[in-house]
Amino acid sequence: MPSAPARVEQTARADAVGGRARYRRILRFAARYMVQAWWYELLLPRIGLSRLAARGRPARLRGIARSFHGLAVSLGGLMIKVGQFMSSRLDVLPPEITKELEGLQDEVPAVAFAAIRALAEEELGVPLERAYSFMDPVPVAAASLGQAHRARLSAEDAADAGFVDVVVKVQRPGIAAIVDVDLAALRRVAGWLSRVRVVADHVDLPALIEEFAQVCRQEIDYLAEARNAERFAEDFAGDPRVAAPEVVWERTTRRVLTLADVTAIKINDVEGLRAAGIDPSAVAAEFAAVMFDQLFEHGFFHADPHPGNVFVTPTPGGERPWTLTFVDFGMMGEVPDRLRHDLQQVVIAVASRNGPRLVDSIRDVGVLLPSADTAELERAMTALFARFGGMGFAQLKEVDPREFQAFAVEFGDVMRALPFQLPENFLLIVRAVSLTSGMCSGLDPDFNIWDAVEPYSARLLREERGNLLETIAKEALSTAAILARLPRRLDDVVTRMENGRLDVDVPRLERRMRRLERIGRRVVSAVLFAGLLIGGILLRVDDVLVGTILMAASAVPLLHAVLAGAGERRGPR
Repeated sequence: MPSAPARVEQTARADAVGGRARYRRILRFAARYMVQAWWYELLLPRIGLSRLAARGRPARLRGIARSFHGLAVSLGGLMIKVGQFMSSRLDVLPPEITKELEGLQDEVPAVAFAAIRALAEEELGVPLERAYSFMDPVPVAAASLGQAHRARLSAEDAADAGFVDVVVKVQRPGIAAIVDVDLAALRRVAGWLSRVRVVADHVDLPALIEEFAQVCRQEIDYLAEARNAERFAEDFAGDPRVAAPEVVWERTTRRVLTLADVTAIKINDVEGLRAAGIDPSAVAAEFAAVMFDQLFEHGFFHADPHPGNVFVTPTPGGERPWTLTFVDFGMMGEVPDRLRHDLQQVVIAVASRNGPRLVDSIRDVGVLLPSADTAELERAMTALFARFGGMGFAQLKEVDPREFQAFAVEFGDVMRALPFQLPENFLLIVRAVSLTSGMCSGLDPDFNIWDAVEPYSARLLREERGNLLETIAKEALSTAAILARLPRRLDDVVTRMENGRLDVDVPRLERRMRRLERIGRRVVSAVLFAGLLIGGILLRVDDVLVGTILMAASAVPLLHAVLAGAGERRGPR
């Protein structure tokens, strides 16, 4: 019987042998449907047969999506990940495709336990019986990149860790080679598509594939996942709403990950939640708030919060009756400070139902290319907020479908014509928000995403007001400080002139000094006017009386700034 390393090598070699056939199969699939798209979407419209091309478009797109669904399930590997990402790419793919791929789950047949044992023993360097006192041969979950088994730590490791029950995640043998093949095929397809102008104008596919490749590389590096788990736990240290499993570093390598078993009620198990006395709608609201905190506060977020990766853990006698427990930190995203600020501006624009500001914000994020003509988009966003703003999913279901159809007819061409493109770091954000929204709606049919955004956006608005007033105050103080020093500086200049240390035309200089003083006073008046007016406008939302008084008082410095300037223009030079 072959040794453990030999069995692992045999499995890996078998996977590698099929690599070339796998590569060709992916390219054949892509080439077939690219030719179909060229025929219907480019050639037929050019020869005046646009209606014929459009007639069967929805059915064709659904057919492509179904075929890819079958290919992904058949091949496994990264193809399932590709399908999952495609289902969230509402910005570049039609709904017929994204809807068809929504149900694609990362579930594949389990690898035989003998192969898992062999790989784990090779990685850990000891027999499985020494590493763990028990390991269940039946996996808890089997995915395209790895599978998880319940186990118990040895007495020595348990004493060090402080717990016994663990979940051991083991990489599928040969998956690294499969990932290399799939990425090579995807890069080739992206190269083909990037030569098509209509595709290149809307999305940088090679860059998108590289971002996807980086995510996938991280997912098969369990040391990186262990570090992610610890960073996530540190972000929420002291926050009773959130928990994460501890890492058993002594039993963790690049291809084997051992974590504390924190299995509890799946977040989408509505009946289980109710049986435990937990309100699903409260879970939905808390889950949305926690995800917003990850995105906008910490800048480090769980990018795969599907039901299998989030548990609701009852904590009787604790600070809270239950806790959200996250697992599987292989797919994590980071939001750089600049992007986080731009996303906050998007939230503020949505919360204030401000169409023009929303368009400016998404342009700053990088979703709209600089060449985009946004006048019609602003009109579309304003109309969208006016009609549907503030509605939850339950309310939207009650809207007459003809209203949605009318909106789509009026603004559909505008949306399709604009050059949209998701920037770097945005791919995982879209996925996280999409999964969060779907999860919350499943827990609470009346869940309103606006309600989840409202507390956060209200705080952002308050901070924005405070920052604006602080900026105005600093500007006024700076100007006042300059003016306060001005008389002394003028006196110094005059003294130097009187002592004969400055050879100048004194009458002309004095006139210019007087003019400078007048300009300084007008600057102060203008700053005071702006500060009083803007402060009044902002405070009027919370206190009508004080806000109105400040706005009225702003007229005094305004009159001084305007009339002083008029008097100066009429006076001698």
